[in-house]
Amino acid sequence: MPAQPSALVLGGTGFVGRHVCEGLDRSGFDVVAVARRPPADSVGGRFRPLDLGRQPVGEVAAVLAETSPAVVVNAVGSIWGHSDPEMWDAAAAPTLRLLDALALSGARPRVIHLGSVLEYGRVEAGTTVGAATAARPTSAYGRAKLAATRAVLDRVRAGRFDGMVLRAANLAGPGSPDVSLLGRVATRLAQAGPDGVARVELDPLLARRDYVDVRDVADAVVAAATTSLSGELVDIGRGESVPVRTLVDLLIARSGVPARVVERPGAGIRHSTEEWSRVDIAPAARLLGWRPRRSLAEAVEDFWHDFLRRHHTTDQKRSAH
Repeated sequence: MPAQPSALVLGGTGFVGRHVCEGLDRSGFDVVAVARRPPADSVGGRFRPLDLGRQPVGEVAAVLAETSPAVVVNAVGSIWGHSDPEMWDAAAAPTLRLLDALALSGARPRVIHLGSVLEYGRVEAGTTVGAATAARPTSAYGRAKLAATRAVLDRVRAGRFDGMVLRAANLAGPGSPDVSLLGRVATRLAQAGPDGVARVELDPLLARRDYVDVRDVADAVVAAATTSLSGELVDIGRGESVPVRTLVDLLIARSGVPARVVERPGAGIRHSTEEWSRVDIAPAARLLGWRPRRSLAEAVEDFWHDFLRRHHTTDQKRSAH
C-alpha cells in the first residue's frame, strides 16, 4: 500500500486553515496543522507549534526537514486583528521566511499559497478580474499579500519547487472571525436589548463584493494539492458580486432576532476602500475542475450555527427559523 501523502498547513488553526486541514484530512492526507498556539477545538490532523512570523529561518527549515511534507499550504496572513503598520509582518514576512527556509532545507514540496482579492486594488464597478488583471493594491494588506504572491510565483517559475497561488475572494462561512462583518453583526444579535431588538451599527453598506464559502476555498486547495499544475495563479470566488447588505440581511433573517441596522461612517473596521469585486472563476473550472458548491445562504446559516456553538448562546429565539 502506498504511503499516505503528508501535508503541512501553515496557519492551520485559523479561519481558512482549519477548513483546509479538514479537507485534506478527508482526502487522505496525513495533515500537520502549524500555528503559534494550539487550537481551541480539534483540527483535521496533528498540531505542531511554530511561529512562522518570528522563528529563525533555520528553525523553520528544521520543521520542514522533520515533517518532510509532500504538500505545504500557506494559509498564513489574516487581515483581521492587525493595524496597517502591522500588515507587512503579518501577511508578507511569514511567506518570505517560509521561502528562505525551503531554500535552506533543500526540500521541494508542492506549495499552495493563498492570496487575496485585495491584491487587485480598486477596480471599476462591473469589472471581472483575473490573473491577467494588473494588480494595484490600495491597502496595506493588499500590498503585503501581493508581495507574498509574487515571491511564491517567482520561486515556482524559477524551478525551486512546484506549486501555485489561489487568490481567494471575500470569505464567509463557519468560523468567520468575530471582528469580520458577519462576526460583528452576530455579536450584536446575540446582545439584543431588553426589548429583544438588536441595534447593529455598521459603516455604510455600499460595497458589492464577490463572497465565497470558506469550505469551497478549502475544496479548491485540495484540488490544487492533488494536481500537477504548476506556476499558475487562479482566482477562487463565486464569480458574482453581491451587495454586502445581502449578507447582513441573510444573517438577521436566519437568527430570528429583530434588528435595527444603523449605517454611519466609523462604526466598523475597514482595511480597504474597494467597493466592487468579482473574480473570473472559469480558469478554476478549467484547470482544477473546481466550482463553488455552496450558496451564500448556506454559508451564512452555517456561520450562525457555529457562532452560537462557539459562544454558548442558547436563547431559543435566536435559533428559530
